[in-house]
Amino acid sequence: MQLLLAAIVVLPLLGAVAALLPAPPGLRGRDPGQAVLRHGVTVTGLVLVLSVALATGFDYDRAEKMQATTDIRWIPALDIRVHLGIDGISLPLLVMTALLTFLCALYSYFRMPPGGSPMAFVALLLVLEAGTLATFAVLDLILFFLAFEMVLIPMYFLIARWGGQESTAGATPTAADASGGSDAPAGSDRERAAWRFILYTLLGSVVMLLGLLLIGLKGGTFDMVALASDNGAGLSHSTQVIAVLAIGVGLAVKAPMWPLHSWLPDAHTAAPTVGSVLLAGVLLKMGTYGLVRIALPMAPDGAHTLAPYLAAFAVVGILYGSLACLALALPTSDRGDRLGPTAALTPARPKADLKRLIAYSSVGHMGFVLLGIATLTPTGVNGALFANIAHGLITGLLFFLVGALKERFGSTDLDQLAGGARASGAALYGRAPRLGGLLAFGAVASLGLPGLAGFWGEMLAMFGAYEPADGLSRPAYLTFLALAGLGTLLTAAYLLIVVRRVCMGEPAAGGALATAGAPASDGTPLTAVPATVGAPTAASRTTRTAETPPDTAPADTAPADTAPAATAPSDTGSPGPASPAAVATVGSPRRDDAIADVRGHELAAWTPLVILTVLAGLWPAALLGLTDPAVQHLLGGGS
Repeated sequence: MQLLLAAIVVLPLLGAVAALLPAPPGLRGRDPGQAVLRHGVTVTGLVLVLSVALATGFDYDRAEKMQATTDIRWIPALDIRVHLGIDGISLPLLVMTALLTFLCALYSYFRMPPGGSPMAFVALLLVLEAGTLATFAVLDLILFFLAFEMVLIPMYFLIARWGGQESTAGATPTAADASGGSDAPAGSDRERAAWRFILYTLLGSVVMLLGLLLIGLKGGTFDMVALASDNGAGLSHSTQVIAVLAIGVGLAVKAPMWPLHSWLPDAHTAAPTVGSVLLAGVLLKMGTYGLVRIALPMAPDGAHTLAPYLAAFAVVGILYGSLACLALALPTSDRGDRLGPTAALTPARPKADLKRLIAYSSVGHMGFVLLGIATLTPTGVNGALFANIAHGLITGLLFFLVGALKERFGSTDLDQLAGGARASGAALYGRAPRLGGLLAFGAVASLGLPGLAGFWGEMLAMFGAYEPADGLSRPAYLTFLALAGLGTLLTAAYLLIVVRRVCMGEPAAGGALATAGAPASDGTPLTAVPATVGAPTAASRTTRTAETPPDTAPADTAPADTAPAATAPSDTGSPGPASPAAVATVGSPRRDDAIADVRGHELAAWTPLVILTVLAGLWPAALLGLTDPAVQHLLGGGS
């Protein structure tokens, strides 16, 4: 068992080094890039197999005890040890990390994001996996900090080098594409998002390190098991408050907690699909895991003092994230009218990017995790840990699906995907029913539909707020409970709006027919509206009369009654004129409107997430029975 855990942590590092070396002649194949991507799938798959074997050999009757432990003296002068181990709290996070990384490697093998060398991409992915696995496995404060920081550099390069460039080969041009626009982040935007990510997390980590050193030096050891067993003995009340405040700030940045969340939407919008999946599914969990593993058992008095403030920030994050998502989900023309007085509470609205919307939804969902932790009760903390796993599965699936939409339509702009006056939009139920069904499934799972994984964690967190720990103000927590309940309603509202707009499409304003000359969002009249967002012909492209002379025709003109698989605009970026025959009924896809439905590699990457979401919703005792003994043990100071 102890060799299994050590191998799980070390193997990705060895795989990263091997990915940077030339492939042996017998394994190189015709394409060295594919060979190294295959290497990534092999290494992450082996880590997943070892993780499942570790879970199989885990003693579930002693889930509160550290198992598969390794304890080696590393720096004797500072009493820093290579101490590894897992219990019922860390095991689910370890297995989920291995699973998501393997699915990302598998997805990248078939859909590698352009922008850099496959060797560097695979090496960074494996280093990222090693850092996250080590974070959940180490039992020394200094090693925890090193593992926590280890993930920053790989994620920085994944965003800055491969972000915003998913291949859109075969994607159907949108109206914005036809006019020369694009919603893919420019290089400067990717780099700015990457720098913002690393600066926020580095600054938070510096503060966290001070808190970790304070606890370790005052407690006389950096061993997390010993400090948790001491339960704050030997630490004064003021020392505990300062330590929890410092550690909490660093962990809250990664969680992310409002108002330290502002790096997250830009990072998700700019990141490649697999980067967003790992960022939401794994990296955010490192912050909340640290609160449960370090702050609650090692400085209980400090945690008790600061818990109401954590709960207040959590509830603000729930409402803020929900309102921000609602602002992004509503159609542009209706946004201000429907939000009414709450419009002033929402952030300044950038482009209605679907990835940005899901990023803001993570602020709200992780707010429930923080609220559960802030109750300081077994019920609330178990709910927080359950919500951690549920969010990783569901949000990982949603980011995979948004990546598929970007690949097919060349855009994640919600207004373009919804269609309306300018285009028929995605209309997934009619054009790609399996993809639309999966998007609807992910949305209803995310809003907390009973019977799916998203329900139990948030419900238990709210139950914990109903009866918080002794000494906490029950009226205050009842207020937090009511506000969190309002957040669930807002969450259901924006997710159902997204499903309606993307899966069903929107009718043209004023009727079923979109008339020629309808103004674009910038006021420029359009000569015609394409019947679909699908592959346009010379007679069905959306054009701006101010940009295209009437006698201009593209070189790839096709007959009006044909529908080529893909048509590129002319070198000037201004496609040819549209014919009145191109004006067609919006929202009624024709035979040539079909787009690729779920592909084989996508089905392989997404099916495990769907199955686990259903199983966790129908059989929550499997996870709660694992975490509850460990939570009881942790909150009881090891007794």
